[in-house]
Amino acid sequence: MSFEPKIVAFLCNWCSYTGADLAGTSRIHYPPNVLCIRVNCSGRVSPLMVMSALRKGADAVLVCGCHIGDCHYVTGNWQTEKRVPVLKKALDALGIDHRRVRLEWVSASEGARFVEVVKDFVEEIKQLGPSPLKGATHDRRTSVSVQ
Repeated sequence: MSFEPKIVAFLCNWCSYTGADLAGTSRIHYPPNVLCIRVNCSGRVSPLMVMSALRKGADAVLVCGCHIGDCHYVTGNWQTEKRVPVLKKALDALGIDHRRVRLEWVSASEGARFVEVVKDFVEEIKQLGPSPLKGATHDRRTSVSVQ
């Protein structure tokens, strides 16, 4: 039985979610491993949201936003671009492979790009295997999951 990863995708409402919707309306198939969550802006995706998704059973998290310079809230994607590398360093420090979090820019007209991003990410996570946080217990005092 092969491993099928569960991926939570936070998609900005204005570009990436519309790009994913375009993929659907264009009938471009992509792996069903992704649970899409629409957010107003990629800048609204906090590291706590990502950690919560991983802690609650996601094998990986995809954050998609408008291309740099196209954010409807002007600086949201700039904030995300700065925040994700810091989050990845924190994940590495916790023993979680930073490749389990990916940031991509997908515009409303890039349905095919969204599909390629999802396919590539699913394959990468299949190579990594299940999240080490699966089956972990949660220590409420530190908000860090331990095995």
